[in-house]
Amino acid sequence: MVSVILPTYNRAAWVAEAVDSVLDQEGPSFELIVVDDGSVDETPKVLAAYGHRLQVLRLERGGVSRARNRGVVISHGEFLAFLDSDDLWLPGKLAAQVAFMAAHPEMSICQTEEIWIRNGRRVNPRQRHRKAAGLFFERSLELCLVSPSAVMMRRSLFEALGGFDESLPACEDYDLWLRIGCRHPVGLIDAPLVVKRGGHGDQLSRMPGLDRFRIRAIAGLLAAGILDSGQQRAAVSVLRTKCRIYAAGCRKRGRLAEADFYETLAADPLSVSAETFSKITPNTASVFP
Repeated sequence: MVSVILPTYNRAAWVAEAVDSVLDQEGPSFELIVVDDGSVDETPKVLAAYGHRLQVLRLERGGVSRARNRGVVISHGEFLAFLDSDDLWLPGKLAAQVAFMAAHPEMSICQTEEIWIRNGRRVNPRQRHRKAAGLFFERSLELCLVSPSAVMMRRSLFEALGGFDESLPACEDYDLWLRIGCRHPVGLIDAPLVVKRGGHGDQLSRMPGLDRFRIRAIAGLLAAGILDSGQQRAAVSVLRTKCRIYAAGCRKRGRLAEADFYETLAADPLSVSAETFSKITPNTASVFP
């Protein structure tokens, strides 16, 4: 069985379309768990109308990582799939991925291609955003090349890695894909089976200063000592670049202590433990993708 985890927060105008796109899937057996992270709009009422067709887990506000992780805890499927509440699945998405995983028992994770919608209009991803198959850790350091709404993975992989990092208010998916991608190839189904919708104001990707969380994710990998020599060189190079750019922004805005920290880290990326970031990079109010 596939366990589908759909986190949401104040998405009454969107969540029904996302839910319907899951419930309309045919083929494999699945359960749908919607995690409402403390919505204060009409989201609970919208979800209640589905009755027993889905399971709703209601939480106090805690962020997208916590919501996804808690959904996984109460789920039962061998496979896990995630869907953000502003995205949609196209027909056949689950069936295609279950078939792929059955045909490739050596694979622990796969994703599908996507259709991108921005402000109601279809857009084509740039070449640098093109999805790849296999091991592409080095490319993933620059930007996120895996989408939560397009992923299916084996529960065993998710649990072995400890799930999403709940201390990260943003870039939690970037962090998980790096932890997976440094060791595990990612399968790709070359068919657009997800509609990824963007451009609205409450998107996590519109949050300012996101690079500080990407820096923290890379530093965590370096501190863990799990990268091979080539991966470490690539990670150090990208971390240095991101640190220098972010430090310059901090200095421009008068955040001098923060700028000093990131300039020091750029000079010696292996000198700072991941735990140090909790002091210099406090968690801001969690928002949802």
